Amino acid sequence: MGPLIPNGVIPYEWSNIIAIIIGIAFGFVLEASGFSSSRKLAGVFYGYDFAVLKVFFTAALVSLIGILYMDYLGYLDMGSLYVHPTYLWGAIIGGAIMGVGFVAGGFCPGTSLCAVAIGKVDAIIYVIGIMIGVFIFSELYFLFQPIYEGSFEGNITLMDTFGVNRYWFVFVFTIAAIIIFALSDQIKKRVKKIFY
Repeated sequence: MGPLIPNGVIPYEWSNIIAIIIGIAFGFVLEASGFSSSRKLAGVFYGYDFAVLKVFFTAALVSLIGILYMDYLGYLDMGSLYVHPTYLWGAIIGGAIMGVGFVAGGFCPGTSLCAVAIGKVDAIIYVIGIMIGVFIFSELYFLFQPIYEGSFEGNITLMDTFGVNRYWFVFVFTIAAIIIFALSDQIKKRVKKIFY
Protein backbone atom coordinates (compact mmCIF):
# COMPACT_ATOMS: atom_id res chain seq x y z
CA MET A 1 0.00 0.00 0.00
CA GLY A 2 2.59 2.56 1.02
CA PRO A 3 4.42 4.81 0.30
CA LEU A 4 1.13 6.46 -0.64
CA ILE A 5 2.23 8.92 -3.34
CA PRO A 6 4.68 6.64 -5.29
CA ASN A 7 2.09 3.83 -5.29
CA GLY A 8 -0.67 6.11 -6.58
CA VAL A 9 -2.88 5.94 -3.46
CA ILE A 10 -2.58 9.73 -3.19
CA PRO A 11 -2.19 11.66 -6.49
CA TYR A 12 1.28 13.16 -7.06
CA GLU A 13 -0.28 16.61 -7.51
CA TRP A 14 -1.20 16.60 -3.81
CA SER A 15 2.39 16.09 -2.63
CA ASN A 16 3.17 19.82 -2.18
CA ILE A 17 -0.11 20.49 -0.37
CA ILE A 18 0.48 17.55 1.96
CA ALA A 19 4.06 18.73 2.56
CA ILE A 20 2.80 22.21 3.54
CA ILE A 21 0.19 20.75 5.92
CA ILE A 22 2.79 18.45 7.53
CA GLY A 23 5.23 21.38 7.78
CA ILE A 24 2.67 23.61 9.50
CA ALA A 25 1.74 20.79 11.90
CA PHE A 26 5.42 20.13 12.64
CA GLY A 27 6.07 23.82 13.31
CA PHE A 28 3.01 24.00 15.59
CA VAL A 29 4.21 21.00 17.60
CA LEU A 30 7.73 22.48 17.89
CA GLU A 31 6.34 25.79 19.13
CA ALA A 32 3.85 24.12 21.50
CA SER A 33 6.73 22.05 22.94
CA GLY A 34 8.75 25.17 23.69
CA PHE A 35 11.35 24.51 20.98
CA SER A 36 11.29 28.11 19.83
CA SER A 37 13.26 28.95 22.99
CA SER A 38 17.01 29.15 22.39
CA ARG A 39 17.64 28.52 26.11
CA LYS A 40 15.71 25.25 25.97
CA LEU A 41 17.46 24.14 22.77
CA ALA A 42 20.96 25.06 23.92
CA GLY A 43 20.27 23.37 27.27
CA VAL A 44 21.16 19.98 25.82
CA PHE A 45 24.74 21.17 25.22
CA TYR A 46 25.07 22.70 28.69
CA GLY A 47 23.41 19.82 30.52
CA TYR A 48 20.43 21.57 32.10
CA ASP A 49 17.62 20.57 29.68
CA PHE A 50 17.45 17.37 27.61
CA ALA A 51 13.91 17.79 26.26
CA VAL A 52 15.19 18.22 22.68
CA LEU A 53 17.28 15.06 22.84
CA LYS A 54 14.39 13.06 24.29
CA VAL A 55 11.78 14.34 21.83
CA PHE A 56 13.86 13.73 18.71
CA PHE A 57 15.21 10.40 19.95
CA THR A 58 11.64 9.29 20.72
CA ALA A 59 10.40 10.51 17.33
CA ALA A 60 13.13 8.56 15.53
CA LEU A 61 12.42 5.42 17.54
CA VAL A 62 8.63 5.56 17.13
CA SER A 63 9.02 6.20 13.39
CA LEU A 64 11.47 3.33 12.98
CA ILE A 65 9.29 0.86 14.90
CA GLY A 66 6.18 2.06 13.04
CA ILE A 67 7.82 1.64 9.63
CA LEU A 68 9.03 -1.88 10.49
CA TYR A 69 5.58 -2.92 11.75
CA MET A 70 3.85 -1.47 8.69
CA ASP A 71 6.34 -3.25 6.42
CA TYR A 72 5.84 -6.52 8.34
CA LEU A 73 2.04 -6.24 8.08
CA GLY A 74 2.24 -5.44 4.35
CA TYR A 75 0.97 -1.84 4.53
CA LEU A 76 4.32 -0.37 3.54
CA ASP A 77 7.14 -1.44 1.25
CA MET A 78 10.41 -0.40 2.91
CA GLY A 79 12.22 -1.01 -0.37
CA SER A 80 10.24 1.86 -1.95
CA LEU A 81 11.26 4.41 0.67
CA TYR A 82 13.76 7.07 -0.36
CA VAL A 83 17.11 6.88 1.41
CA HIS A 84 19.14 10.07 1.11
CA PRO A 85 22.61 9.45 -0.42
CA THR A 86 25.56 9.62 1.95
CA TYR A 87 28.53 11.85 1.10
CA LEU A 88 30.73 11.17 4.10
CA TRP A 89 32.96 14.27 4.23
CA GLY A 90 30.10 16.61 3.39
CA ALA A 91 28.06 15.08 6.21
CA ILE A 92 30.91 15.31 8.74
CA ILE A 93 31.88 18.90 7.90
CA GLY A 94 28.26 20.05 7.50
CA GLY A 95 27.34 18.40 10.81
CA ALA A 96 30.23 20.10 12.58
CA ILE A 97 29.27 23.52 11.17
CA MET A 98 25.63 23.01 12.14
CA GLY A 99 26.66 21.84 15.62
CA VAL A 100 28.73 24.97 16.20
CA GLY A 101 25.87 27.11 14.88
CA PHE A 102 23.42 25.31 17.13
CA VAL A 103 25.52 25.95 20.25
CA ALA A 104 26.37 29.55 19.31
CA GLY A 105 22.89 30.61 18.22
CA GLY A 106 20.69 28.27 20.23
CA PHE A 107 18.65 27.17 17.22
CA CYS A 108 18.66 24.58 14.47
CA PRO A 109 17.24 25.63 11.07
CA GLY A 110 13.73 24.26 11.78
CA THR A 111 13.36 25.69 15.26
CA SER A 112 14.76 29.04 14.15
CA LEU A 113 11.88 29.39 11.67
CA CYS A 114 9.39 28.57 14.45
CA ALA A 115 10.93 31.31 16.56
CA VAL A 116 10.83 33.74 13.61
CA ALA A 117 7.11 33.00 13.24
CA ILE A 118 6.49 34.31 16.77
CA GLY A 119 8.75 37.34 16.23
CA LYS A 120 11.91 36.50 18.19
CA VAL A 121 14.68 38.91 17.19
CA ASP A 122 17.56 36.51 17.87
CA ALA A 123 15.92 33.95 15.58
CA ILE A 124 15.46 36.54 12.83
CA ILE A 125 19.20 37.35 13.00
CA TYR A 126 19.97 33.61 13.03
CA VAL A 127 17.86 33.02 9.88
CA ILE A 128 19.51 35.98 8.15
CA GLY A 129 22.86 34.31 8.97
CA ILE A 130 21.60 31.04 7.47
CA MET A 131 20.54 32.86 4.29
CA ILE A 132 23.95 34.54 4.01
CA GLY A 133 25.64 31.15 4.50
CA VAL A 134 23.44 29.54 1.84
CA PHE A 135 24.22 32.40 -0.58
CA ILE A 136 27.99 32.11 0.01
CA PHE A 137 27.85 28.32 -0.39
CA SER A 138 25.87 28.52 -3.62
CA GLU A 139 28.12 31.23 -5.12
CA LEU A 140 31.31 29.34 -4.20
CA TYR A 141 29.90 25.87 -4.87
CA PHE A 142 32.62 25.16 -7.43
CA LEU A 143 35.16 25.38 -4.58
CA PHE A 144 33.14 23.23 -2.17
CA GLN A 145 31.95 20.65 -4.72
CA PRO A 146 34.87 18.19 -4.33
CA ILE A 147 34.25 18.05 -0.56
CA TYR A 148 30.44 18.16 -0.89
CA GLU A 149 30.37 15.24 -3.32
CA GLY A 150 33.43 13.44 -1.96
CA SER A 151 33.43 10.01 -0.31
CA PHE A 152 30.11 8.93 -1.83
CA GLU A 153 28.86 5.92 0.13
CA GLY A 154 25.58 5.36 -1.72
CA ASN A 155 22.04 5.27 -0.37
CA ILE A 156 22.93 3.47 2.85
CA THR A 157 21.35 3.19 6.28
CA LEU A 158 22.93 2.44 9.67
CA MET A 159 21.62 -1.10 9.35
CA ASP A 160 23.51 -1.47 6.05
CA THR A 161 26.65 0.09 7.49
CA PHE A 162 26.83 -2.23 10.49
CA GLY A 163 25.45 -5.24 8.61
CA VAL A 164 22.87 -5.83 11.35
CA ASN A 165 19.43 -7.40 11.00
CA ARG A 166 16.92 -4.53 11.13
CA TYR A 167 14.96 -6.03 14.04
CA TRP A 168 18.13 -6.42 16.12
CA PHE A 169 19.07 -2.87 15.19
CA VAL A 170 15.74 -1.56 16.53
CA PHE A 171 16.17 -3.57 19.73
CA VAL A 172 19.71 -2.18 20.32
CA PHE A 173 18.55 1.34 19.38
CA THR A 174 15.70 1.09 21.94
CA ILE A 175 18.05 -0.08 24.70
CA ALA A 176 20.49 2.73 23.80
CA ALA A 177 17.64 5.28 24.02
CA ILE A 178 16.62 4.05 27.47
CA ILE A 179 20.24 4.24 28.71
CA ILE A 180 20.74 7.71 27.19
CA PHE A 181 17.50 8.98 28.77
CA ALA A 182 18.58 7.66 32.18
CA LEU A 183 22.07 9.20 31.82
CA SER A 184 20.65 12.54 30.70
CA ASP A 185 18.45 12.65 33.82
CA GLN A 186 21.51 12.01 36.02
CA ILE A 187 23.51 14.74 34.23
CA LYS A 188 20.61 17.19 34.59
CA LYS A 189 20.41 16.53 38.36
CA ARG A 190 24.15 17.10 38.82
CA VAL A 191 24.14 20.30 36.75
CA LYS A 192 21.18 21.64 38.74
CA LYS A 193 23.04 20.97 42.00
CA ILE A 194 26.08 22.92 40.74
CA PHE A 195 24.28 25.94 39.27
CA TYR A 196 21.02 26.20 41.20
